[in-house]
Amino acid sequence: MIIKLDISAIRLVRPKAEVTTKKAVTPLTREQWITADRIVMATMFIATIAAAIVF
Repeated sequence: MIIKLDISAIRLVRPKAEVTTKKAVTPLTREQWITADRIVMATMFIATIAAAIVF
């Protein structure tokens, strides 16, 4: 049996006419990359220790 889909959910989507403001993408500086890398490495280190304790 083929069921006709209710397309009322499509009306909940934002209209295409809405104008969105795009932010200018600025590349990260060397210091920002180093800081982000340290945060990621610390997070991975803590997650590894936590996983070793749990498992």
